[in-house]
Amino acid sequence: MAEEKQATDQEEEKQKPSRGGTKNLLIIIIILVLSLAGGAFAYMHFAGSKGKAEEAKNDEKKNPTKTALIALDPFVVNLAEQGRFLKVTMQFELGDAINQQMVTEKTPQLRDAIITLVSSKSADAVSSPEGKFQLKDELLLRANQAMGKEIFKNLYFTEFVMQ
Repeated sequence: MAEEKQATDQEEEKQKPSRGGTKNLLIIIIILVLSLAGGAFAYMHFAGSKGKAEEAKNDEKKNPTKTALIALDPFVVNLAEQGRFLKVTMQFELGDAINQQMVTEKTPQLRDAIITLVSSKSADAVSSPEGKFQLKDELLLRANQAMGKEIFKNLYFTEFVMQ
């Protein structure tokens, strides 16, 4: 009978549900850790970006570099194709307004570089949007070469008429 009782006790232990307390505690700890990690990430991401923006504003106050726009007189040039003309007006954006005097002094060299480049283009090459972007890039490169150093940040077409 002792053997039967021992066998019955073993069966009851197998049938008893295991304690769910440790399992629930483990789940709660995992959820808590994930919540803290998510909160920390959100704080670093959103609060960190505000801090970076404020740092950038402070850097601008410490190192004020004013940009300036230089407007050139309109260009009317013959294109590479016979009987095709292009009238283009543009403005160059300077990286630093200090260089404005140098650009004024070297305007003839700048205009020469622009006329030489634009007159070598065909109407098809500059009529598409991609062609205009490529022309801008080439003009910026040539303009900076004419100045002897990279002072132009961007170029804006303010008038672009082809005939």
